[in-house]
Amino acid sequence: MIWSEPTELASEITATPCSCENAGAGAVALVQTGKAMNRIRVMVVDDSALMRKLISDILMKDPDLEVVNTAMDGLFALKKIPQAKPDVITLDLDMPRMDGLTALRYIVNDHRIPVVLVSSLTTKGGRLTLEGLALGAVDFITKPKDAISLHLHEIAEELIKKVKMASRVKVGKAVFPASERFPPQPVPAPKKRSQTELLKTVVAIGISTGGPNAISYMLPRLPEDFPAAVLIVQHMPEGFTRMFADRLNQACKIQVKEAQEGDRLLPGSALIAPGNRHLKITKIGKGSVAVLSAAPPVNGHRPSADVLFDSVSQLYGADVIGVIMTGMGEDGARGLGRIRACGGHTMAQDEESCVVYGMPKVAVEMGHVQEVLALGDIPDRLSALVREVNTYAGKPGQTV
Repeated sequence: MIWSEPTELASEITATPCSCENAGAGAVALVQTGKAMNRIRVMVVDDSALMRKLISDILMKDPDLEVVNTAMDGLFALKKIPQAKPDVITLDLDMPRMDGLTALRYIVNDHRIPVVLVSSLTTKGGRLTLEGLALGAVDFITKPKDAISLHLHEIAEELIKKVKMASRVKVGKAVFPASERFPPQPVPAPKKRSQTELLKTVVAIGISTGGPNAISYMLPRLPEDFPAAVLIVQHMPEGFTRMFADRLNQACKIQVKEAQEGDRLLPGSALIAPGNRHLKITKIGKGSVAVLSAAPPVNGHRPSADVLFDSVSQLYGADVIGVIMTGMGEDGARGLGRIRACGGHTMAQDEESCVVYGMPKVAVEMGHVQEVLALGDIPDRLSALVREVNTYAGKPGQTV
């Protein structure tokens, strides 16, 4: 049964919303938990009656899902949660009265319910989505540009998959405080790297669900003189990766940008694969540059971590550090094995600090991981390891 909105205005919520900082403190760390065999109870929150119906119809077609209530805005949603007792909430962000971000703070902090955001493919939608992920939403899905019934089926499979995944995640104690995700820093001066600076080592990272918060914690902790190039595949739609990279660049000591065709790999810089494009590298002279590809998805993803890992292992061999982090599925696990087979060093994020212990788990079970580390330990270990690798870079038979 799908519940409908009451005609009268809901009474004012008596709880006081937490501040942004406090909201995130309990929101970020999500620890997987087992679920009973019962159907997953979902609440759909959207100010559009059409979208509420379409999303509900998609979810109700899956035998494992049950839409127990709907709400037209955050205020109605908060009023209905105690009775509906949803396991997962899908939440539109741009709503009247109480917007999605305000509702999200209540949902995550007061009710500890996993949230999948429903976002528009706009600059405003991207900004709100990144803020929502920082506040503790598990994942997000983007509406089609023409969000009518003829097009919404395009996201049906992804929506169902992400709702099911979210139901296996428990909103728990934070792995790191909200204030540490994007550490407050003055607006940095333009970061310029010498285009002739010799690159010895490449750090390649594959990450998915839970990645924006994990990367936002990790990259700002790398020093300005970090002596390696960082390449990142974060499973994220086209358009969002540029906003994510720009936001990271404001918080990091190293330079961060969305990769473009021909970008040089430089020490002290990070390139994020653009949504809907694979990221590879190729040698030009004494240096290396980024190559973008529209080849078919690998493991269901474009960009794919396996594609990146294969590329860097071929060019840099033992001078690669491969890192696989929080995320659903198995993308990157086999590529990490190829990095190790070429003499490179491999590490994985541990289960406790992952939002979803999927990609790292597969890599560990395949025997491709040399080190398993908590998120908080990865930045310092990377800094130390890069310096060790640089000591032996290019020397046959030398590995760390």
